[in-house]
Amino acid sequence: MNWHHLNIKEVINLLESSKTGLSSDEVEVRLQQYGTNELTEGKKKSVAFIFLAQFKDVMILILLAAAVISGFIGDVTDAIVILLIVFFNALIGFLQEYRAEKAMQALKQMSVSQAKVLRNDQHEWIPATQLVPGDLVILEAGNMVPADIRISKSHNLKIEEASLTGESQAIDKITDGLDSEDVQTADQKNMAFKGTFVTYGRGEGFVTATGMQTEFGKIARLLQQDEVQTPLQKRMASFGKNLSVIVLFLCILFFVAGWLRGENLTQMVLTSISLAVAAIPEALPAVITISLALAAKRMIRSNTLVKKLPAVETLGSVTYICTDKTGTLTKNKMFVEEVFVNEKLFTRKDLLADKSDETIRLLLKAAASNNDSDTDQEGNLKGDSTEIALGELANDYGIEAEKLPRLAEIAFDADRKLMTTFHQEGDSIISFTKGAPDILIAQCIDVDAHQLQQNVNLMAEKGLRVLGFAYKKWDSLPEKPSADKNEKELHFLGLTGMIDPPRDEVFQAVKDCKSAGIIPVMITGDHPLTAQTIATRIGIFNADKDQKITGKELALLGNEEFLERIEKIRVYSRVSPEQKLRIVKTLQQKGHFVAMTGDGVNDAPSLKTANIGIAMGITGTDVSKEAAHLILLDDNFSTIVKAIREGRRIYDNILKFIKYLMTTNSSELITLLLGPFFGLPIALLPIHILWINLVSDGLPAISLSFEKAEPDIMERPPRSPDESVFSNRRGAHMLWVGFFMAGVVLLMQSWAIKNGLHWQTIVFNVLCISQMGHVMAIRSEKESMLSKRFWNNKPLILSVSLVLIFQLLITFLPFMQNVFHTQSLSWKEFVAVSVASSLVFFVVEIDKAIYRRNGSKK
Repeated sequence: MNWHHLNIKEVINLLESSKTGLSSDEVEVRLQQYGTNELTEGKKKSVAFIFLAQFKDVMILILLAAAVISGFIGDVTDAIVILLIVFFNALIGFLQEYRAEKAMQALKQMSVSQAKVLRNDQHEWIPATQLVPGDLVILEAGNMVPADIRISKSHNLKIEEASLTGESQAIDKITDGLDSEDVQTADQKNMAFKGTFVTYGRGEGFVTATGMQTEFGKIARLLQQDEVQTPLQKRMASFGKNLSVIVLFLCILFFVAGWLRGENLTQMVLTSISLAVAAIPEALPAVITISLALAAKRMIRSNTLVKKLPAVETLGSVTYICTDKTGTLTKNKMFVEEVFVNEKLFTRKDLLADKSDETIRLLLKAAASNNDSDTDQEGNLKGDSTEIALGELANDYGIEAEKLPRLAEIAFDADRKLMTTFHQEGDSIISFTKGAPDILIAQCIDVDAHQLQQNVNLMAEKGLRVLGFAYKKWDSLPEKPSADKNEKELHFLGLTGMIDPPRDEVFQAVKDCKSAGIIPVMITGDHPLTAQTIATRIGIFNADKDQKITGKELALLGNEEFLERIEKIRVYSRVSPEQKLRIVKTLQQKGHFVAMTGDGVNDAPSLKTANIGIAMGITGTDVSKEAAHLILLDDNFSTIVKAIREGRRIYDNILKFIKYLMTTNSSELITLLLGPFFGLPIALLPIHILWINLVSDGLPAISLSFEKAEPDIMERPPRSPDESVFSNRRGAHMLWVGFFMAGVVLLMQSWAIKNGLHWQTIVFNVLCISQMGHVMAIRSEKESMLSKRFWNNKPLILSVSLVLIFQLLITFLPFMQNVFHTQSLSWKEFVAVSVASSLVFFVVEIDKAIYRRNGSKK
């Protein structure tokens, strides 16, 4: 129902209410019909469900299968260790995601507990949950609006709706019906919406919707949909599936080959299962989880709070940032930027530099005196944002001491759009009138109305909110001042143009986003002209090549047409929460990874649906924070750039330790697979495989998360959403280095057996130490480690050193020899192991040098 389009009489008739409100009996009937005025939750996830959901990942399922297989073949130690790793990984994920299910609770807590109504022709306070459509509600300054209400009386009623609509200014409420039925929520000036805040005046209105039927409730319903997977979750799921297929194929191949050779079937089954266990990187899920947790801890130092671990790297894949305007790109406070006085347009800076002009002084005295803002104990102005902006301008000019005492006033009225105050000035009386320029100019004498209107238009075209000022002197204070008598024949003073200005740091942040191949888009409930002005100023919008659109125009676009145009649109204004959600989903349909920033209730659905939602920590509502994946603790847009850099760095490092772990496992697999074909005994025992997979692999892999960013990390485009972890030479690297490492190991095994040496201990050490050389070489995709970069990652150097020390202890300490079935090596054997193990490092460095040379020729 378009309640804003109807007059009050029609509203009362349709609601079957009256000017004296509802009766108690009627309320009981309607409570049965409409239910209580509260938000209903969707299907709530239990704590157990959230925990069990951590085990649905393909890699986790593979590890669980490996644990079962290990137990089946008698390797109980392997099985226990794998299960502990899986549980640890699930516990960390559970603790991070648990709070994400609290969005609905935050919404419910925002509902007011009490509401003042007129029932049975009497005023009474009732629980807000007991409101029903048709109730007559009394609204006063300081009240939270308890339901959606059609305003029937307004005495200078102003309501702050930024959290719902994105409108940066408190809205003056009117009572008349609006001419058009098709009006966006932000423009419905005769409606008050649940969850918004009364900042000034008082009024009355009839409840038109309660609970989930309110605009607030519609947002709550949008929040109940499922979240989308992050790029890491998608890539790891794909990686797990591909890995399982490869492992299954190789194990079957190994089994069939052994069967054809006439090997014992039982022995071949057990050996094939051992191969499967060796091929699975048991440490990978834990390493990823720990690395993301460490990155999240680092990001707190940069004022970014991570709510969901996989979101750490998601920013590295983001191609679009859809950002709210008010409070995110702007300061969320009005600021006078231009002043027209003495037939000249001044910037704020130029105006404050001229302290001698009496007309300027009188204009700013009017701004200070005709002003309802108050000063708190710290000396800060409090009140309506427009009044504060005018007061701050006057204070900066030094007018505060000259503020004239107020004797009387003609209060602001939304119909006439003027406010007049009367003051004592020496022995005479002066009145100051401010308000809408077109109405004010009509009440002034000796002015060129056409020329003044042109200046008003010029300022408005810059997105400024323009106020006019005039004065009149009186011999004595008029009795019972009224607009009809005392707002005539005024003397024009000037115009002020104000705007909610951009944050200082936003300009560079937008530039950095663009250089990183990320497209910033403004989505706001604010006025189209204001939105375009701010977007142009900070570099989001270019009028020559970019498009803008309003919510009304967007509603008329079909899905196909919008899909075709969306990549050209940079500014959306006057949009509803449903439309914000549509924008995010359409960009995702285009194949983009979308980040959404916001702070209001109206941002919550799109924050939750976006690939990564970023809420403001200071100005953000509880709802937006609970729906988001990341929270900016300083509300600083430039912090997003730091988070993007960290996201790209951590994903690069995740790829590095996937490359490291998979190369390690492929070398183990190839060694075990090919050894028997060359007549060699199985090279490794289960305890050796477990040690390599969990300790020799795990410690260096975790330390790779501390690797510093590549020099070009913020100059390259976002990573393709479809990119596999095996692309960009990584898959080839895993194979050829795995074969090279296995080849070295098998040659050493053959040589040691022929010469009667401690061949199994040699093989174990060569395989393990070769991997230390490998991890040192792959720290950068391009740069050589034989440079200053070698010392950049001290945790990795420490991890490698610890692994080498452990290997020495395992090899030479009698107690460790009993556990790991090793034997002490002679100094010749030790030298041979050292030389063979270093080959991988130099071969990978040569490969990078060739890649750098070929890359420089392109």
